[in-house]
Amino acid sequence: MEKSVSPQEETGRILVEFLEVAVSSILFLRGVYHHGAFQRRRYMNIVVHKACHPQLNDYIHSAVFGLLPFIRKGLVDRVAVVFYDREQVPVEKFMFRLALNQSQSSMVEERDLEFSLRAFFIKLSVSEALTKPLPPGCDWEITAYFHALPDVADKEQRRWIPTDTKLWQHPPLITPIKSMGSNPLKLQLYLEHPDPGEPTHLHTL
Repeated sequence: MEKSVSPQEETGRILVEFLEVAVSSILFLRGVYHHGAFQRRRYMNIVVHKACHPQLNDYIHSAVFGLLPFIRKGLVDRVAVVFYDREQVPVEKFMFRLALNQSQSSMVEERDLEFSLRAFFIKLSVSEALTKPLPPGCDWEITAYFHALPDVADKEQRRWIPTDTKLWQHPPLITPIKSMGSNPLKLQLYLEHPDPGEPTHLHTL
């Protein structure tokens, strides 16, 4: 007998699939890799750029899908694609703030949710004007921010480790890109940049 799937499990699955493609789209948009590292794919009935380089694709997939059990339990507050300079100081963050309704009892209509999420890709494709040039030799990572420390007893969940990326000393500049507020999922996408008064060289706090 098949195990029944909860609304949180189904919404979580759709969300992490979306995040996987969204991370690839952000990397393509920012030109971190040669365009040959991506392939044009149709997803949610629109054309997107998905990583096709094996190592890049594996990292994005394993990182995002590693968050699935935490997202389903409502433990994840934000997921970010962070670009930082050679000193490991962040220079730009694409932030996804999410809230999964834990009391939702009815199954999500996948088509309705995908229709709402599709708009994020449309906004992303025209958001380059909101960004700033990345420094030479910049790197990036996927970072998750939790409401509470998760249980790391599970082997798969231990893949997530505390980040050693340096922190900004002043509140960041925030530029909204897109948001949705419907049940069972609330999602915001915005950019964070350092305040102009931020010191050039920071120390880990």
